[in-house]
Amino acid sequence: MKKKILAALLLTTVALSNLGNVALVKANDTDSQIAAQDSKINEIAGKQEAAQTEVDAIQSKVDTIRAEQSRLTAENEKLEAESKKLIAEIEQLTADIVSRDSALKEQARSAQTDASASSYINTILDSKSVVDVVSRVNAMREIVTANNRMLEKQKVDKEELAKKQEENQKAINIVWENQQKLADDKKVLETQEAALKVAQLSLAAEKATAEDKKAELVAQKEAAEAAAREAAARQAAYEEEQRQVRLQQQQAVAPVASSVVATPAAPVVTPVVSTPAETPAPAAPIVYSAGNTYPVGECTWGAKAVAPWVGNYWGNGGQWLGSARAAGFRTGSTPQVGAVAVWTGGYYGHVAVVTDVNGSQIQVVESNYAGNRSVGNYRGWFNPAADGVTGYIYPN
Repeated sequence: MKKKILAALLLTTVALSNLGNVALVKANDTDSQIAAQDSKINEIAGKQEAAQTEVDAIQSKVDTIRAEQSRLTAENEKLEAESKKLIAEIEQLTADIVSRDSALKEQARSAQTDASASSYINTILDSKSVVDVVSRVNAMREIVTANNRMLEKQKVDKEELAKKQEENQKAINIVWENQQKLADDKKVLETQEAALKVAQLSLAAEKATAEDKKAELVAQKEAAEAAAREAAARQAAYEEEQRQVRLQQQQAVAPVASSVVATPAAPVVTPVVSTPAETPAPAAPIVYSAGNTYPVGECTWGAKAVAPWVGNYWGNGGQWLGSARAAGFRTGSTPQVGAVAVWTGGYYGHVAVVTDVNGSQIQVVESNYAGNRSVGNYRGWFNPAADGVTGYIYPN
């Protein structure tokens, strides 16, 4: 009977010891898995320095583009303000030149009608006294002097007009180039921001995956450790009980050691990013020829390309009527083949070259109409008066 009891006690002791060992084995196995996961995380972390550099590079590109957009926008605001000032000055100079030109032409016609020098001589001979002669000579001298001053002023104003027109055209072209750059940069920015978003999400996803897996393993280990501790406590209690029995039965029972596995600290995981999209190639630089200084693709460029006789610095389309008058070209309200049709509505206005006339209907070729940046006939027949044509410039 005593042998059976002793055998039962030993069997129970062995079973409990094995239970504790199973818990320890499980905890140790989890340690191996955690170590493997730590290795994976460390491998990820090793790759993340380059990945973070990539993120920083994309962010730098985004910041650079945004800064460039701010600079270009500010420059355009400044140039447009300067252009508006120049346009006002050009309009005033144009009005003065056209008015003065009309006066000079009228005087020239009058001189021709009155037989010029002979008319002056007759005026002097018809004088009734020396005082009258002096008075008439002084009057004629004043007229000549005034004409000379008018001619000199006309010359100065035309030079000033040409200078301001060139400055204005340069400002217009820079604004247009900046607008193109802003449009290009907008697309690049969208691409870079999308790449940055993908990179950041990939980083977050990789980080979350690694940490979730680690947390899962740590939770498993904590459960195993709890089970091991419970098994160790039961074992210790049972061993104490067995010691007392052995003392009583004069049989020693070797104690069963137990150990508790400590939970390692979770490592810091750095995000991982995917390779960002390639940056779009910048647009080709815009080149202006000496024969056509207008922005390529604009209506002014198209009109100049079709009608090379127009000036190179006439400004936006809405300015062309005034610029043409100041340059000595005829303008009017009747459409003619080869004339430039001018729209003055809106800030920029519009120009096109007339290619056919049929009563109240005309056809034109133009650029920058309905998004078309090349010269072509995009309207067919249309009524210019109903469409807002303000006037026409005729070739000399």
